[in-house]
Amino acid sequence: MNVLFLAIVLIACLTAGYKQLQWQASAPQAGADWANAAATAGASPMEQLSAGMIASAAGAVELAIGLVGIMALFLGLMKVAEEGGLLTVIAKLIRPLMVRLFPQVPPNHPAMGAMILNMSATALGLGNAATPFGIRAMQALDALNARPGTATNAMALFLAINTSGVTLLPAKVIAIRAAAGSMDPAGILPTTLFATIVSTVAAIVAALLFQRYFPVGQPTSQELAMERPWVKEFQVDDIRQNQAQDHSAYPLWVSMLALGCMVLAIPATIVWGKAIAPWIVPGMMLGFLLFGWLRGVRIYESFIAGAKDGFDVALRIMPYLVAILVAVGMLRSSGALDVMVGFLAIFTAPLGLPAEALPMALLRPLSGSGSYGVMSSILTDPAIGPDSYVGYLVSTIMGSSETTFYVLAVYFGAVQVRRIRHTLIAALIADVVAVMASVAICSYLFGQA
Repeated sequence: MNVLFLAIVLIACLTAGYKQLQWQASAPQAGADWANAAATAGASPMEQLSAGMIASAAGAVELAIGLVGIMALFLGLMKVAEEGGLLTVIAKLIRPLMVRLFPQVPPNHPAMGAMILNMSATALGLGNAATPFGIRAMQALDALNARPGTATNAMALFLAINTSGVTLLPAKVIAIRAAAGSMDPAGILPTTLFATIVSTVAAIVAALLFQRYFPVGQPTSQELAMERPWVKEFQVDDIRQNQAQDHSAYPLWVSMLALGCMVLAIPATIVWGKAIAPWIVPGMMLGFLLFGWLRGVRIYESFIAGAKDGFDVALRIMPYLVAILVAVGMLRSSGALDVMVGFLAIFTAPLGLPAEALPMALLRPLSGSGSYGVMSSILTDPAIGPDSYVGYLVSTIMGSSETTFYVLAVYFGAVQVRRIRHTLIAALIADVVAVMASVAICSYLFGQA
């Protein structure tokens, strides 16, 4: 992250500086007051860069504050589910797959359940719900980390899958398409599902392949002295002692039945996707609370205990958000992103990724709000529209990919991991594959304009 952060800022500053010199050379100076003439010419490139930095920093703080309530809500529900034993039930249900993907994680460790709920929320298009579950998973995984501050293989694989998670219901994208006047706003469900399945397979393969080339190494004295208050909640010895009697998985036919239900849910989302979407979050809250109550959990006290963690987590990730979002804002304000788009469009347009959709593909891993803005502007453009090839393509890219740098900044920031090893490479490979799969499926179904 150190090299990446410096590289983004350096590129933005060099681009804005070059434009500033051109701007000053072209400003009218002869026979007029230069300052007045410059003022009438609009803000200079460096002034635009400065304004973008300030706006991005303010937006990062607003985003972190906005996450407080969301995290408090879902971490509270997570606590109720955990104390009721739901995480153990779900972990046992898909234990055959999870154990093979994450051999370093004990089968009944809380990290298993948290990762599963994170993936489930991602599949339903609930990005806000997935974030607290993901942070909870990272904290639990960090309890197993022998080298604090360095990403483990399990962390890298989890985040690679997280940035490419299979999506059954991209509710936000469907809503934006409907608002843009689409005649078939849910038409991206099959394209999104295809793209996310392909990108998830690529993420898993990349993470498992590259982990051998990025060894963990031995912990330093400074790393061993790192304070990690969340680790006390996930003491491995206590978990193994309390759950040693329950390391078995459900019978294979039960897991296959659950998998079959998930497969049957795919056509259900296509037919009833818009009707189901408003019920998801209320149904999740009611279901978790009823489950905890039936299991004898003091649901109110448990919810409050979990919700308190939401405030601490939001404050902890704020500096990381400011750093990454300011860097991305500088890249946009300097015009460097526009330069990259113009150059790459020469090569991507013949492959089915036209210049109109390229900013979406480049911005999606960097900024969620920025990519949503780009997608909205494309879908509402009368020359393009939501039901054109480009409209379907940008919608599919949006629904099948994630804000990779945001996810890495938030999740690693929550557990103070600075050495991310191969995580970024695997996540970016998943992003690239998601775009390629989106182009392939949209070209096949809708034809290139």
